[in-house]
Amino acid sequence: MKLYFSPGACSLASHIALNELGLPFEAVKVDIRKKLTAAGDDYFAINPKGYVPALAVDGEGLLTEGPAILQYLADQKPESGLAPAAGSMARYRLQEWLGYLNSEVHKSFSPYFDPSSSAEDKSKAGERLGKRFDYLQAQLAEQPFLTGATFTVADAYCYTLLTWTAYVGIDLGKWPQLKAYLERIAARPAVQKTQAAEKAA
Repeated sequence: MKLYFSPGACSLASHIALNELGLPFEAVKVDIRKKLTAAGDDYFAINPKGYVPALAVDGEGLLTEGPAILQYLADQKPESGLAPAAGSMARYRLQEWLGYLNSEVHKSFSPYFDPSSSAEDKSKAGERLGKRFDYLQAQLAEQPFLTGATFTVADAYCYTLLTWTAYVGIDLGKWPQLKAYLERIAARPAVQKTQAAEKAA
């Protein structure tokens, strides 16, 4: 497998999942602004959507969209517990979390990364994120991970999104449960390995 990633982007979640699973893969850095790989290849020629993550699967072509990639990876090693069994209610709960993170949390960060966004746009985005963080904090007050006692790919995604708060100036100290959650996941060996690899890329 080949993972196309950009350091610190949402592809970090897929990168973490690969290291959690111990699956063999090649990591290919992409310059998202220039749409070029580290080798200078046109990224649009690889992934017409132009963004990361993208996962080239041997014999299966290219898989895109983070939530789909995360579930695909977890299913390569069902015994890992990174995703509950397909068809189970627990799996649908995982998909519920992935959908929420993707549409409500991830997208709410967009104005912070859009050069054309005004200060007002960013202020409104901060208000939206605050409400999302309130919800996440309430869920994590009773359990260590989003779906309960077990780390899943939803946590890899949530961790990735929460790391962005440091770059956009949101103080997680207002949400102590989220801050503790972020620190707890950051201490995982696979997460540390991934962060080190992305910083060195």
